[in-house]
Amino acid sequence: MRILLVEDETDLARLLTKLLNRERHQVEWARSQLEAYAKLEALEPDLVILDVMLPEGDAAGFSFAEQLRQGGYSGAILFLTARDALEDRVTGLDLGGDDYLIKPFELEELLARVRALLRRGTPTRSNFLDRGSLRVDFTNRKVLWDNREVDLTPKEFALIELLALYPERVYTVDELLTQLFPNAASGHHILRMYVKRLREKMQPEVIKTIPGGYRLGLS
Repeated sequence: MRILLVEDETDLARLLTKLLNRERHQVEWARSQLEAYAKLEALEPDLVILDVMLPEGDAAGFSFAEQLRQGGYSGAILFLTARDALEDRVTGLDLGGDDYLIKPFELEELLARVRALLRRGTPTRSNFLDRGSLRVDFTNRKVLWDNREVDLTPKEFALIELLALYPERVYTVDELLTQLFPNAASGHHILRMYVKRLREKMQPEVIKTIPGGYRLGLS
């Protein structure tokens, strides 16, 4: 899944980015509200993890969440903050937050909350998708081929997960580049490389080439 992390504590942000990447999420890190706006449209995140106190002000995260909801953002918002007063938690939830985690926190609890929020917003009704020899386990973030787990990088998983979430949809090359490789200088080449890797790790028919794009293959 795609996650926008808005956090101005550098050490914490790097730790969380590494942790979430290891869980095969695509993470973009913004240090401020302004930087978050710049990354928001290209990423189209499924989840925003948002500190309340940002360089723009001690309650900038609240106003950012409110503006997200007013702008039509329907993904999940998880506040991550040292502000532990009851009124702050109520404010955050009233402004559109889905969860509120107080610093300091255990990393396993953060991961559990992220999993719960992403399951809530998953467009498929099942926790997994079966298609031919392919099984994509959205909950445990695994891909199996002929009942054997396939060793995938976070970006490889992000690509097959996106196709599996909407298995009948044809994605144009530009759509996939925007969602998965927004900063790649040679994006078309990189996308073809990842499609080739997934086909090699499973079989060529797992991803079907459509004029101008790709979709999940098999039946």
